[in-house]
Amino acid sequence: MLQVGQQAPAFCLPNQDEVEICLRDLKGKWVVLYFYPKDMTPGCTTEACDFTEALPDFEKLEAVVLGVSPDSPEKHRRFIEKKDLKITLLSDESKEALKAYGAWGLKKMYGREFEGVIRSTFLIDPDGKVAAVWPKVRVKGHVEAVRQRLEELKQS
Repeated sequence: MLQVGQQAPAFCLPNQDEVEICLRDLKGKWVVLYFYPKDMTPGCTTEACDFTEALPDFEKLEAVVLGVSPDSPEKHRRFIEKKDLKITLLSDESKEALKAYGAWGLKKMYGREFEGVIRSTFLIDPDGKVAAVWPKVRVKGHVEAVRQRLEELKQS
């Protein structure tokens, strides 16, 4: 998992409309980059809806919110339409960005181990450095914690 102060790994990933989004193009902005396992699942839906609801607050703080999962752009499009999401979702089918950020790895559920997405969030500063990390995110209250940390960082 990346640490605060490290350079955020570069990525270029297609969004829900198959438009390539690259971290380098967001230089000068704060970026909330959150990794989640799968579209249309209960926890992921709650997280996406929470980020959508808080999007005006993040925009006031000059931050871009990007959700990343291994799902295809087409699946992201259906998820956005079904849940009326306003955030941008990126498709990492190769799992390169997931692995670069340490958001792909061994998980345990019901006593068995498997590889999968480790729900985690990274706050990237305007210089492209990791400003805050939330490993192994619990969805409830998470978006508010990210917003508060961004406010604190912008004031310092």
